[in-house]
Amino acid sequence: MSGWAVMFPGQGSQYVGMGRQLFDNYPEARSVFEEADDALGYKLSEIIFEGPEGRLRDTEVQQPAILVASVAAWRTFRSRCADLPITVGFGLSLGEYSAYAASGVFSLSDAVRVTRIRGRAMQEAVPKGLGGMSAILGLKRHEVEALCQEASTIGWVQPANYNAPGQIVVSGFLSGLEAVEERARSMGARVVRLSVSAPFHSRLLMPAGAVLSKALGDIRLGKAEFGVLANVDAELCYNESEIIPRLISQVSHPVQFQQSVERAKTMEIQGFIEFGPGRSLTSLIKKIDRKQKVFNVEDESSLNKALELVQAPGYNS
Repeated sequence: MSGWAVMFPGQGSQYVGMGRQLFDNYPEARSVFEEADDALGYKLSEIIFEGPEGRLRDTEVQQPAILVASVAAWRTFRSRCADLPITVGFGLSLGEYSAYAASGVFSLSDAVRVTRIRGRAMQEAVPKGLGGMSAILGLKRHEVEALCQEASTIGWVQPANYNAPGQIVVSGFLSGLEAVEERARSMGARVVRLSVSAPFHSRLLMPAGAVLSKALGDIRLGKAEFGVLANVDAELCYNESEIIPRLISQVSHPVQFQQSVERAKTMEIQGFIEFGPGRSLTSLIKKIDRKQKVFNVEDESSLNKALELVQAPGYNS
């Protein structure tokens, strides 16, 4: 029987109070938050549940916070649906780490410690105020790539996230970013400047890759319960030699989310389940292929709905 694709969101999906219902009602979720607090040496759970929102937006807090909420949703679901076949996992940027934690490659403690280091390194790679990111909506891939190449004569800018048809995020120095935005608008695109503090997934983040290389080198990897599609090239990864180099490259290379979804579809999956705060990836799947079964798990209501759907007669076929 074919299985399901599981996926995990990235930065920007966080909100104060995420995961609280699962923490309050399910011991599997509670243990995830408690283990993360112990691993980090401070009460990350308090920031997640009580804020302030500004603190939760700090990259080095936001990354482990989203991972913890995502893994809590996954473990709560999995404990009630242990025999559901999982074919593949993947995530959006930070979500790739959540996918490896879900598959058993990373322990939760290692995953939260590494994502805190990753968040800080990504923030510090480029001085604040020099770089940023913008979503370009309504242009084709080759059009956005050409705009980036043209604008890079002013300030380096490049595609950072290939999210869905007509939805590409670009990243780089503000001078190049502004040039891309202006030209994109003149071509009829909608442009949304993202609320991020650095040009993630551009070559400007290569110093963060060096920091990550050391942090990842200190971790022992476990056996994967299922393979995970890497952000950088949508290759299916199971072992250290495949995983670590791609995670190091990931911070300074584009996220191939649409390519990962298309790759997952070739594996005869039943559909996609998103674990973690928000429904951002669920929305992207609907833009990529509206025929796919897709739903999310982030709180008690969505957990119960997901369990009902996957256990319904005839649904897993």
